[in-house]
Amino acid sequence: MNVQNQGAYDGKHTADATTVEEGLAIQEEQAKYDDDFATETAMMNTLLTPRFYTTDFDELDALDVSSVREDWDKLIAQMESDPNKGHFKKNELWDHVDWDGMEPGLKKEFIDFLISSCTAEFSGCVLYKEMKRRGNNPDVVQLFQLMARDEARHAGFINDALREAGLRVNLGFLTQAKKYTYFRPKFIYYATYLSEKIGYARYITIFRHLEANPEHRFHPIFKWFEEWCNDEFSHGEAFALLMKTDPKLTQGKNVLWIKFFLTAVYATMYVRDHQRPAFHKALGVDPDWYAYEVFTKTSKLSEQIFPITLDIDHPAWQKNLELLQAANVQIAQAKAQGGIGGKLRQLVGSAKAGRAFVSLYLIPAKKHQVPASTRLEPAY
Repeated sequence: MNVQNQGAYDGKHTADATTVEEGLAIQEEQAKYDDDFATETAMMNTLLTPRFYTTDFDELDALDVSSVREDWDKLIAQMESDPNKGHFKKNELWDHVDWDGMEPGLKKEFIDFLISSCTAEFSGCVLYKEMKRRGNNPDVVQLFQLMARDEARHAGFINDALREAGLRVNLGFLTQAKKYTYFRPKFIYYATYLSEKIGYARYITIFRHLEANPEHRFHPIFKWFEEWCNDEFSHGEAFALLMKTDPKLTQGKNVLWIKFFLTAVYATMYVRDHQRPAFHKALGVDPDWYAYEVFTKTSKLSEQIFPITLDIDHPAWQKNLELLQAANVQIAQAKAQGGIGGKLRQLVGSAKAGRAFVSLYLIPAKKHQVPASTRLEPAY
């Protein structure tokens, strides 16, 4: 990639875009400088990589938010005020990054982190933009337009950081070529709500840690995490209100689905983070400590709408997370080995992973009364 040409579009930046369409158009202009490696990495589909989702948009469009109108209008007004317009771009606080001098293991893991984060942000943008395009319900269309705007900015900002390393994800190509996973709307609510809330918990935990330990801030992007996670928080609030419009979504057999998504999201985060030891060492963070901090925050936040939380203090919780991680390592090694022996080792590793996940799921959940008022404000 010819990084010398990156200044050609300095006058146009996704941070200043007021609509998702404007933000994506800016990125499409820059696509000629994309890097195949970054885009191919973002295209990968595994159990641990971010996915693109599609759903029944007609069912989403039929939502009636009148039962949560007061909280809804407050949230929409807050998002419309656009407190982060112009924020997600490099300024005088952006320190020089010595990519060539960065320790190779850290560089590899950090680039993987950035590409994964960019893909995750953009997957939300694609889903929200499609709902805005297809919908006729003014409340729902407005919400998804605002959320798509935010996610496009986040993805564009991460791409700016990648561009300094000579990489960039072709987001337009991802829209057309990446495999889409169909989820029923209620599963979209559970998965996306948790994605936004755990995203908030992850970013604010890192931000507060580096605020207290600035010597571990090895890249300037972490300085932007507070405002970033507050966008994630607002998006989670929106999905909490969407779920509150239909009490059945958090009652009866659906509680089993809530428990499944909680377990899956927590377990995926744990395994994925343990694949980046150099990244967490550079941050001065123990992955097990970090996981517990994020799980604790996310569980507390999810009490606003979910009637259960996972018992992360149960003796079997950490044990089975470690078994799941060990199984994931075995699967990766078996894939690298190849051949019949590698295939057999993959099957054994997959069986171990499945058993560990089922054991996590079967740990009794903690029940609580969902509060009458759903709305929360960032407090960490």
